[in-house]
Amino acid sequence: MNQARPVEDSITGAQALVECLQDQGVQTLFGYPGGAIMPIYDALYEAELTHVLCRHEQGAALAAIGHARATNGVGVVMATSGPGATNLITGLADAMMDSIPIVAITGQVARAAMGTDAFQEIDVLGLSLACTKHSYLVEDPEDLPRIIEEAFALAKSGKPGPVLVDIPKDVQQAAISRKPKAKAAPKTTQVDFAALNRAETLLRTAQRPIAYIGGGVGMGDAIDELRDYLASTGMPAVETLKGLGSCGLDYPYNLGMLGMHGSRGANMAVQDCDLLLVVGARFDDRVTGKLDEFAPKARVIHVDIDAAEMGKRRHADVPLAMDAKAALKHLARVPVGNDWQRHCATYKAEHSFTAPRAPDHIHAPWLLSQLSQKAGRDARVCCDVGQHQMWVAQHMQFDHPSRHISSGGLGTMGFGLPSAIGAKLACPGTETILVTGDGSIMMNIQELATIKRMNLAVKILLLDNQRLGMVRQWQTLFFEGRHSEVDLSDNPDFLTIASAFGIQGERLCHPDQVDGALDRFLAAKGSYFLHVAIPSEDGVWPLVPPGKGNHQMMEA
Repeated sequence: MNQARPVEDSITGAQALVECLQDQGVQTLFGYPGGAIMPIYDALYEAELTHVLCRHEQGAALAAIGHARATNGVGVVMATSGPGATNLITGLADAMMDSIPIVAITGQVARAAMGTDAFQEIDVLGLSLACTKHSYLVEDPEDLPRIIEEAFALAKSGKPGPVLVDIPKDVQQAAISRKPKAKAAPKTTQVDFAALNRAETLLRTAQRPIAYIGGGVGMGDAIDELRDYLASTGMPAVETLKGLGSCGLDYPYNLGMLGMHGSRGANMAVQDCDLLLVVGARFDDRVTGKLDEFAPKARVIHVDIDAAEMGKRRHADVPLAMDAKAALKHLARVPVGNDWQRHCATYKAEHSFTAPRAPDHIHAPWLLSQLSQKAGRDARVCCDVGQHQMWVAQHMQFDHPSRHISSGGLGTMGFGLPSAIGAKLACPGTETILVTGDGSIMMNIQELATIKRMNLAVKILLLDNQRLGMVRQWQTLFFEGRHSEVDLSDNPDFLTIASAFGIQGERLCHPDQVDGALDRFLAAKGSYFLHVAIPSEDGVWPLVPPGKGNHQMMEA
């Protein structure tokens, strides 16, 4: 069917979509075209938008997440019907678990063909219900502008998350009337002063308070308020994986990451505390260990934009279901006693992460520590999932949560390369480093083509132990050393693959090579690929075993 010609004062649904994206301030979007979304791609042809053609829809979705994480804005991804839409699901689930605002736009077969098992028809609305904040199927062309506006508002309001809009092909082609754009109502912030008064009582009676900082602080644009609050109270703080960087590198009472692979100092301080001020965190199982042994002496003040998080895993003595920015502005500022500060400082001094240089092989934590020192606090690091992800969290330093982009709740292997692409496009002037593993990089290695196409200077550090390292470590510890399906010794020559995409690089296997290689890595004008051989038996330490409390950490 030929695309309908719009009459005067009307436009097609596809043109309306493009106008809506521009009205929302979108400048960059990611996607992959196909039959059911072709009218939208035709409308993009003359649009003042940068469309990034990724080489797989999952890569496009993860790149949109990287873009959103780097800007604290809304990422946009598009795909066609059928396999295009189903390939987005992992990215949507990742965004849902980590509360990342994404708008996904999918093409769908024409309305008359829906329900007939038409070519590339799939019920993506039904598939997406478990991994989106909301999903739409546009059944009336005149509803399209309203739905797009609502989708962006939903994605970024309250607890952020992904929203999917499925648009039948004939809706994209239909002529719709131009309508005046309504002005958005000003955002109002609700402040629960009664709960703040109850929180003040707990803060004034606490002797050993700890601030437990999650990713919601950065997403809520409350970093300045958090740092001001900590500076005025001197309260010791711990951070989750997604919260890393929130307290800043200069705060002396930041004990760093807590949880399964957190520092012993952070975990022990939390176990000793009598009050947890939880801001933008959700008591994730990887943070708490055995839940009924987590911070057993502590009362809880829980600040989170999502009321559903209150009491979900741990009772909150004072639930503050409100914006972190507003809560930190109004929360009572009670100075913390010197004895408790000294106690936490001792934990930090005695139990911080160490990264010694090995004499005859490259010790990954030491390498990452050296890289962090050379790259400086302004560099952005994107991670895949596995041992290298935890080593980055432990041994690299971050001055802001947007400088550390990692898949948290879903733990998506293949996340790192496309997210680095999205982050670099969002902030081209920022040094962007991908730290990946030999297992993870193979999941979305096709996106090296996107780096080449977009001429992006993404620095790629591959830690290669020829194993699925984290799985192997757990099999060693908890499955009697029965190493099942973790051998990746038949990996390809990664430098040859990189060179095929025009990316220069080098291979390292001895610590004497590291200093000069890191200098070349960071000084390179374009992308650069460091392939680093590390021992297969190296593990991530410390580790809280399954079913144990955080005070029962295992050491190497």
